[in-house]
Amino acid sequence: MAAYRVMGGLLTAAMSIGTFRWHVSGQVVFGSLTILFFLLAIGDFVGAGPGFRHFTGYEGIFCGFSAIYAGLAQAHNEVYGKVILPLGTVMQ
Repeated sequence: MAAYRVMGGLLTAAMSIGTFRWHVSGQVVFGSLTILFFLLAIGDFVGAGPGFRHFTGYEGIFCGFSAIYAGLAQAHNEVYGKVILPLGTVMQ
């Protein structure tokens, strides 16, 4: 199981590179998802205790809420044609 999580982490890390020119909200989603995959893999490899697993769960909740926010912001901003929920602009 840990190998699948490492593979997911590597894929997500590679995809995160594409978000460097995207909005901050997308960077947070992909960055936190990458961290989540690697925390899950570490937990599997070392047989982590409940404290580590709770921390990983909270990180997963953060990742989920950031993805929900990013999705809602993109949808609302597109529908209303103006910034309803800010996504955070990236300086170029």
